[in-house]
Amino acid sequence: MITGMGSFLLWSCGSPEVGPDGKPIVDEFSEMPVIQQYLLRTWKGMNDMNRMIQEPSRDKLLPDPVKPPYIQPPYTLVLELRDVLVHPEWTYETGWRFKKRPGVDFLLHHCGPPLFEVVIYTNEQGFTAFPIIDHLDPNGLIWYRLYKDTTRYVNGKHVKDLSCLNRDLEKVICIDWDADAVSSPRNHLKLKRWDGNMNDQSLVELGLMLRTIAESEVSDVREVIDYYRTFDDPLAAFRENQRLAQEQELAVKQRVEEEHQQKKFTSSIISSFFRRS
Repeated sequence: MITGMGSFLLWSCGSPEVGPDGKPIVDEFSEMPVIQQYLLRTWKGMNDMNRMIQEPSRDKLLPDPVKPPYIQPPYTLVLELRDVLVHPEWTYETGWRFKKRPGVDFLLHHCGPPLFEVVIYTNEQGFTAFPIIDHLDPNGLIWYRLYKDTTRYVNGKHVKDLSCLNRDLEKVICIDWDADAVSSPRNHLKLKRWDGNMNDQSLVELGLMLRTIAESEVSDVREVIDYYRTFDDPLAAFRENQRLAQEQELAVKQRVEEEHQQKKFTSSIISSFFRRS
């Protein structure tokens, strides 16, 4: 059986390609002995298949940024699909289905164009992810979709190679729960993996955080991510920073109001003094 399978592999992979006229196409192996031809073509085919599995399907995963008068968002938001936006769940009644995470609509609405171009970059196969994304985004806020074939296979894992995005990495934020799933750690904002809890509000907080970064016109988002990567829960850290900022702003307003009232009181005393004089 092994001999038969090996012979079939050599015959199917080692045969020369045939042209429209039915004749074999001449290649770099055509002048070699027949057995050597078939062995080398088979070896080349196996290497090509291995490279196709391990490397992204193309060098530039996204088209070039558009030029004026068209609008190119200044930042790129890269989102994993599974356990970030949806969660697979199996029940006797429905079988396998994907639950939509609370806050997906909020995130896409507040972090879509013109602030971010939104890219789904997932380890899922295209035939699985495509209808899910269609259901999540009926308004077309997700501009690009990248599937498993565009990842790089490294040490048994499919890794998102952000250097192939054809974008300036100073403006790219990648959201994923897997610490090993992204090639550029400085662009990776790691969230906790969603387990299907429908009371979760992390995407709402994430939307507020990303919108704050974009509206602040940060020149290099990696510096912001470097700071938040030091926390186990970046969203909780952002929420605390926002609270402290609001308290500081309120304290400044109160101080200004007190100074205004003090000046008003002093002015009234001086005016009263001069009237008496």
